[in-house]
Amino acid sequence: MDSLIEINHQGDIRSPWREFWRRIITNPVAVGSGGFILLLVLVAVFAPWLAPYNPMQSDWTALSAPPSWHHLMGTDELGRDLFSRIIFGARISLYVGFFSVTLGMVLGILLGLFAGYYGGWLDMLIMRGADVLFAFPGMLLAIAVVAILGPGLNNVIVAVAVFSVPVFARIVRASTLSLKQAAYVEAVRCAGARDRLILLRHILPGTLSNVIVFFTMRIGTSILTAASLSFIGLGPEPDVPEWGNILAMGRSSMMAGVWHISLFPGIAIFVTVLAFNLLGDALRDTLDPKLKN
Repeated sequence: MDSLIEINHQGDIRSPWREFWRRIITNPVAVGSGGFILLLVLVAVFAPWLAPYNPMQSDWTALSAPPSWHHLMGTDELGRDLFSRIIFGARISLYVGFFSVTLGMVLGILLGLFAGYYGGWLDMLIMRGADVLFAFPGMLLAIAVVAILGPGLNNVIVAVAVFSVPVFARIVRASTLSLKQAAYVEAVRCAGARDRLILLRHILPGTLSNVIVFFTMRIGTSILTAASLSFIGLGPEPDVPEWGNILAMGRSSMMAGVWHISLFPGIAIFVTVLAFNLLGDALRDTLDPKLKN
Protein backbone atom coordinates (compact mmCIF):
# COMPACT_ATOMS: atom_id res chain seq x y z
CA MET A 1 0.00 0.00 0.00
CA ASP A 2 1.24 3.45 -0.86
CA SER A 3 2.56 5.47 2.05
CA LEU A 4 0.39 8.21 3.47
CA ILE A 5 3.06 10.83 3.02
CA GLU A 6 5.65 11.51 0.38
CA ILE A 7 9.07 13.07 0.90
CA ASN A 8 10.85 14.95 -1.89
CA HIS A 9 14.60 15.28 -2.42
CA GLN A 10 14.77 18.31 -0.14
CA GLY A 11 13.18 16.46 2.75
CA ASP A 12 9.81 18.25 2.55
CA ILE A 13 6.80 16.18 3.50
CA ARG A 14 3.91 16.31 1.06
CA SER A 15 0.45 14.89 1.57
CA PRO A 16 -0.82 12.65 -1.27
CA TRP A 17 -3.42 15.26 -2.27
CA ARG A 18 -0.83 18.03 -2.53
CA GLU A 19 1.46 15.79 -4.55
CA PHE A 20 -1.46 14.80 -6.81
CA TRP A 21 -2.40 18.42 -7.54
CA ARG A 22 1.24 19.36 -8.05
CA ARG A 23 1.63 16.70 -10.73
CA ILE A 24 -1.69 17.63 -12.35
CA ILE A 25 -1.04 21.36 -12.66
CA THR A 26 2.41 20.73 -14.12
CA ASN A 27 0.92 18.53 -16.85
CA PRO A 28 -0.13 20.77 -19.77
CA VAL A 29 -2.38 18.09 -21.25
CA ALA A 30 -4.26 17.72 -17.96
CA VAL A 31 -4.59 21.49 -17.56
CA GLY A 32 -5.79 22.01 -21.13
CA SER A 33 -8.29 19.14 -21.21
CA GLY A 34 -9.50 19.80 -17.67
CA GLY A 35 -9.93 23.51 -18.42
CA PHE A 36 -11.99 22.73 -21.49
CA ILE A 37 -14.21 20.30 -19.56
CA LEU A 38 -14.70 22.86 -16.80
CA LEU A 39 -15.64 25.47 -19.42
CA LEU A 40 -18.08 23.01 -20.99
CA VAL A 41 -19.69 22.35 -17.61
CA LEU A 42 -20.10 26.10 -17.03
CA VAL A 43 -21.62 26.48 -20.50
CA ALA A 44 -24.09 23.68 -19.73
CA VAL A 45 -25.04 25.16 -16.35
CA PHE A 46 -25.52 28.71 -17.66
CA ALA A 47 -26.95 27.70 -21.04
CA PRO A 48 -30.19 29.74 -20.65
CA TRP A 49 -28.14 32.91 -20.14
CA LEU A 50 -25.42 32.20 -22.71
CA ALA A 51 -27.61 31.11 -25.63
CA PRO A 52 -28.55 34.12 -27.77
CA TYR A 53 -31.83 32.52 -28.94
CA ASN A 54 -34.40 30.04 -27.76
CA PRO A 55 -33.17 26.68 -29.13
CA MET A 56 -36.73 25.69 -30.07
CA GLN A 57 -37.68 28.99 -31.75
CA SER A 58 -37.68 29.10 -35.56
CA ASP A 59 -36.74 32.00 -37.78
CA TRP A 60 -38.73 31.34 -40.96
CA THR A 61 -36.81 34.05 -42.81
CA ALA A 62 -33.48 32.24 -42.30
CA LEU A 63 -33.94 28.56 -43.11
CA SER A 64 -30.61 26.69 -43.33
CA ALA A 65 -28.85 30.05 -43.25
CA PRO A 66 -25.02 29.96 -43.24
CA PRO A 67 -23.01 31.38 -40.32
CA SER A 68 -23.37 35.13 -39.92
CA TRP A 69 -23.24 37.83 -37.26
CA HIS A 70 -26.90 37.19 -36.44
CA HIS A 71 -26.44 33.41 -36.25
CA LEU A 72 -22.81 32.56 -35.44
CA MET A 73 -23.13 28.94 -36.55
CA GLY A 74 -26.03 29.40 -38.92
CA THR A 75 -29.49 27.88 -38.64
CA ASP A 76 -30.93 24.44 -39.30
CA GLU A 77 -33.65 23.43 -41.75
CA LEU A 78 -36.34 24.86 -39.47
CA GLY A 79 -34.55 28.17 -38.91
CA ARG A 80 -33.45 27.40 -35.34
CA ASP A 81 -30.18 28.97 -34.19
CA LEU A 82 -27.50 26.30 -34.31
CA PHE A 83 -25.21 27.98 -31.77
CA SER A 84 -28.00 28.05 -29.17
CA ARG A 85 -28.91 24.42 -29.83
CA ILE A 86 -25.30 23.26 -29.43
CA ILE A 87 -25.02 25.16 -26.14
CA PHE A 88 -28.14 23.44 -24.81
CA GLY A 89 -26.90 20.18 -26.32
CA ALA A 90 -23.86 20.34 -24.05
CA ARG A 91 -26.21 20.15 -21.07
CA ILE A 92 -27.92 17.02 -22.38
CA SER A 93 -24.71 15.29 -23.49
CA LEU A 94 -22.95 15.86 -20.16
CA TYR A 95 -26.07 14.74 -18.29
CA VAL A 96 -26.24 11.48 -20.24
CA GLY A 97 -22.50 10.86 -20.06
CA PHE A 98 -22.14 11.53 -16.34
CA PHE A 99 -25.21 9.72 -15.03
CA SER A 100 -24.89 6.69 -17.32
CA VAL A 101 -21.25 6.12 -16.35
CA THR A 102 -22.03 6.77 -12.66
CA LEU A 103 -24.78 4.16 -12.73
CA GLY A 104 -22.54 1.65 -14.47
CA MET A 105 -19.67 2.43 -12.08
CA VAL A 106 -21.73 1.90 -8.91
CA LEU A 107 -23.09 -1.45 -10.11
CA GLY A 108 -19.70 -2.52 -11.45
CA ILE A 109 -17.91 -1.66 -8.20
CA LEU A 110 -20.38 -3.68 -6.13
CA LEU A 111 -20.17 -6.70 -8.42
CA GLY A 112 -16.38 -6.48 -8.66
CA LEU A 113 -15.92 -6.25 -4.88
CA PHE A 114 -18.17 -9.23 -4.21
CA ALA A 115 -16.64 -11.33 -6.98
CA GLY A 116 -13.04 -10.62 -6.01
CA TYR A 117 -13.48 -10.88 -2.23
CA TYR A 118 -15.76 -13.90 -1.89
CA GLY A 119 -14.72 -15.84 -4.99
CA GLY A 120 -16.22 -19.28 -5.58
CA TRP A 121 -19.54 -19.65 -7.31
CA LEU A 122 -20.39 -15.95 -6.87
CA ASP A 123 -17.21 -14.94 -8.69
CA MET A 124 -17.91 -17.41 -11.48
CA LEU A 125 -21.52 -16.26 -11.84
CA ILE A 126 -20.63 -12.55 -12.00
CA MET A 127 -17.69 -12.99 -14.36
CA ARG A 128 -19.55 -15.29 -16.74
CA GLY A 129 -22.33 -12.72 -16.87
CA ALA A 130 -19.71 -10.08 -17.70
CA ASP A 131 -18.31 -12.34 -20.42
CA VAL A 132 -21.76 -12.58 -21.98
CA LEU A 133 -22.01 -8.79 -22.13
CA PHE A 134 -18.44 -8.56 -23.46
CA ALA A 135 -19.44 -10.85 -26.32
CA PHE A 136 -21.47 -8.00 -27.82
CA PRO A 137 -19.93 -4.80 -29.18
CA GLY A 138 -20.83 -1.88 -26.91
CA MET A 139 -22.83 -0.02 -29.54
CA LEU A 140 -24.75 -3.15 -30.54
CA LEU A 141 -25.56 -3.89 -26.91
CA ALA A 142 -26.80 -0.32 -26.40
CA ILE A 143 -29.00 -0.58 -29.50
CA ALA A 144 -30.47 -3.84 -28.20
CA VAL A 145 -31.28 -2.32 -24.79
CA VAL A 146 -32.91 0.76 -26.34
CA ALA A 147 -34.84 -1.46 -28.75
CA ILE A 148 -36.26 -3.34 -25.75
CA LEU A 149 -36.95 -0.32 -23.54
CA GLY A 150 -37.91 2.09 -26.33
CA PRO A 151 -36.37 5.41 -27.43
CA GLY A 152 -35.97 8.17 -24.86
CA LEU A 153 -33.32 10.02 -22.91
CA ASN A 154 -33.61 7.94 -19.72
CA ASN A 155 -33.52 4.69 -21.70
CA VAL A 156 -30.35 5.87 -23.43
CA ILE A 157 -28.78 6.37 -19.99
CA VAL A 158 -29.73 2.82 -18.99
CA ALA A 159 -28.41 1.42 -22.29
CA VAL A 160 -25.05 3.16 -21.94
CA ALA A 161 -24.80 2.11 -18.29
CA VAL A 162 -25.37 -1.56 -19.14
CA PHE A 163 -22.27 -1.92 -21.29
CA SER A 164 -20.19 0.00 -18.72
CA VAL A 165 -20.96 -2.37 -15.83
CA PRO A 166 -18.79 -5.37 -16.87
CA VAL A 167 -15.68 -3.24 -17.47
CA PHE A 168 -15.89 -1.61 -14.04
CA ALA A 169 -16.58 -5.01 -12.48
CA ARG A 170 -13.43 -6.51 -13.98
CA ILE A 171 -11.25 -3.56 -12.97
CA VAL A 172 -12.44 -3.66 -9.35
CA ARG A 173 -12.30 -7.46 -9.18
CA ALA A 174 -8.66 -7.51 -10.31
CA SER A 175 -7.68 -4.94 -7.67
CA THR A 176 -9.70 -6.73 -4.99
CA LEU A 177 -8.01 -10.07 -5.68
CA SER A 178 -4.65 -8.40 -5.07
CA LEU A 179 -5.63 -6.28 -2.07
CA LYS A 180 -7.41 -8.99 -0.09
CA GLN A 181 -4.08 -10.82 0.22
CA ALA A 182 -2.31 -7.73 1.60
CA ALA A 183 -0.88 -7.93 5.11
CA TYR A 184 -2.95 -5.05 6.48
CA VAL A 185 -6.19 -6.64 5.23
CA GLU A 186 -5.22 -9.96 6.81
CA ALA A 187 -4.48 -8.15 10.07
CA VAL A 188 -7.85 -6.43 10.08
CA ARG A 189 -9.59 -9.70 9.29
CA CYS A 190 -7.79 -11.48 12.13
CA ALA A 191 -8.84 -8.65 14.45
CA GLY A 192 -12.46 -9.65 13.82
CA ALA A 193 -13.56 -6.86 11.44
CA ARG A 194 -16.70 -7.55 9.44
CA ASP A 195 -16.55 -8.10 5.72
CA ARG A 196 -18.50 -4.91 5.06
CA LEU A 197 -15.94 -2.84 6.97
CA ILE A 198 -13.03 -4.54 5.20
CA LEU A 199 -14.55 -3.99 1.76
CA LEU A 200 -15.56 -0.37 2.24
CA ARG A 201 -12.68 0.96 4.35
CA HIS A 202 -9.66 -1.12 3.38
CA ILE A 203 -10.20 -2.58 -0.11
CA LEU A 204 -12.42 -0.09 -1.94
CA PRO A 205 -10.03 2.90 -1.52
CA GLY A 206 -7.26 0.87 -3.14
CA THR A 207 -9.35 0.33 -6.27
CA LEU A 208 -10.38 3.95 -6.76
CA SER A 209 -7.34 5.14 -8.73
CA ASN A 210 -8.08 2.77 -11.61
CA VAL A 211 -11.81 3.45 -11.33
CA ILE A 212 -11.33 7.24 -11.52
CA VAL A 213 -9.19 6.97 -14.65
CA PHE A 214 -11.64 4.69 -16.42
CA PHE A 215 -14.62 6.75 -15.23
CA THR A 216 -13.16 9.87 -16.85
CA MET A 217 -12.43 8.16 -20.15
CA ARG A 218 -15.77 6.35 -20.15
CA ILE A 219 -17.70 9.62 -20.05
CA GLY A 220 -16.33 10.51 -23.48
CA THR A 221 -17.28 7.08 -24.82
CA SER A 222 -20.77 7.41 -23.35
CA ILE A 223 -21.29 10.83 -24.95
CA LEU A 224 -20.25 9.38 -28.31
CA THR A 225 -22.54 6.36 -27.88
CA ALA A 226 -25.51 8.51 -26.86
CA ALA A 227 -24.95 10.77 -29.88
CA SER A 228 -24.77 7.69 -32.12
CA LEU A 229 -28.06 6.38 -30.76
CA SER A 230 -29.69 9.76 -31.40
CA PHE A 231 -28.20 9.85 -34.89
CA ILE A 232 -29.96 6.61 -35.85
CA GLY A 233 -33.24 7.67 -34.22
CA LEU A 234 -33.02 5.73 -30.94
CA GLY A 235 -32.35 8.70 -28.67
CA PRO A 236 -34.62 11.48 -27.41
CA GLU A 237 -37.26 13.11 -29.58
CA PRO A 238 -35.89 14.65 -32.82
CA ASP A 239 -36.66 18.23 -31.74
CA VAL A 240 -34.59 17.92 -28.53
CA PRO A 241 -31.38 19.97 -28.89
CA GLU A 242 -28.98 17.06 -28.51
CA TRP A 243 -25.75 16.85 -30.51
CA GLY A 244 -26.65 13.53 -32.16
CA ASN A 245 -30.08 14.86 -33.15
CA ILE A 246 -28.55 18.01 -34.65
CA LEU A 247 -26.04 15.92 -36.57
CA ALA A 248 -28.81 13.66 -37.90
CA MET A 249 -30.82 16.66 -39.11
CA GLY A 250 -27.86 17.94 -41.10
CA ARG A 251 -27.34 14.58 -42.78
CA SER A 252 -29.99 15.20 -45.42
CA SER A 253 -28.66 18.68 -46.14
CA MET A 254 -25.06 17.75 -46.84
CA MET A 255 -25.77 16.64 -50.40
CA ALA A 256 -27.33 20.04 -51.04
CA GLY A 257 -24.14 21.81 -49.96
CA VAL A 258 -25.41 22.89 -46.52
CA TRP A 259 -22.37 21.86 -44.52
CA HIS A 260 -22.63 23.85 -41.30
CA ILE A 261 -25.54 21.90 -39.78
CA SER A 262 -23.39 18.75 -39.55
CA LEU A 263 -20.00 20.40 -39.07
CA PHE A 264 -20.48 22.22 -35.78
CA PRO A 265 -22.16 19.43 -33.74
CA GLY A 266 -19.56 17.02 -35.12
CA ILE A 267 -16.76 19.28 -33.90
CA ALA A 268 -18.46 19.59 -30.49
CA ILE A 269 -18.65 15.80 -30.11
CA PHE A 270 -15.07 15.29 -31.32
CA VAL A 271 -13.48 17.91 -29.06
CA THR A 272 -15.47 16.84 -25.99
CA VAL A 273 -14.64 13.14 -26.35
CA LEU A 274 -11.00 13.99 -27.02
CA ALA A 275 -10.83 16.18 -23.90
CA PHE A 276 -12.19 13.43 -21.64
CA ASN A 277 -9.79 10.87 -23.12
CA LEU A 278 -6.79 13.17 -22.70
CA LEU A 279 -7.80 13.95 -19.11
CA GLY A 280 -8.13 10.23 -18.40
CA ASP A 281 -4.63 9.60 -19.78
CA ALA A 282 -3.23 12.42 -17.63
CA LEU A 283 -4.94 11.04 -14.51
CA ARG A 284 -3.56 7.59 -15.25
CA ASP A 285 -0.03 8.99 -15.53
CA THR A 286 -0.52 10.81 -12.23
CA LEU A 287 -2.22 8.08 -10.19
CA ASP A 288 -0.28 5.06 -11.41
CA PRO A 289 2.77 4.66 -9.12
CA LYS A 290 4.55 2.58 -11.78
CA LEU A 291 4.67 5.63 -14.07
CA LYS A 292 6.11 8.02 -11.46
CA ASN A 293 9.74 9.06 -11.82
